[in-house]
Amino acid sequence: MVFNWLHFAIILFLVAGVLFACGPLILARLLAPRAKGGDMHIPYECGMRPYGSAWTLWGVSYYVYALIFLAFDVDVLYLFPVSAAYRAVRGWLPFIEVFVFLLFLILAVVYFWAKGVFAWPRRMK
Repeated sequence: MVFNWLHFAIILFLVAGVLFACGPLILARLLAPRAKGGDMHIPYECGMRPYGSAWTLWGVSYYVYALIFLAFDVDVLYLFPVSAAYRAVRGWLPFIEVFVFLLFLILAVVYFWAKGVFAWPRRMK
């Protein structure tokens, strides 16, 4: 095997990629200020001291909202390429496909609403 400029470029880019990925981590380890004691071992709470344990249980509604947001966010990602390519297509078939896709999204929202997913539970203190 003959070593040529293509091999040199590949090795150079591999080394640059590793340095680009690991360089900030190494620099942060070397240059970061070190402090001991005080509030260094408490969870970050926007500058305020937390009350109780850091391992508190959150309500399920937070996770349900997060999952619903992710599901609809990914669905919107499918709509952007379709809307960009929609004007170049002729006929009713693409319109019907997008309509069916949006119909399923609307039915999902109606189903979640009927199940009471969007009703935020109130706690009594």
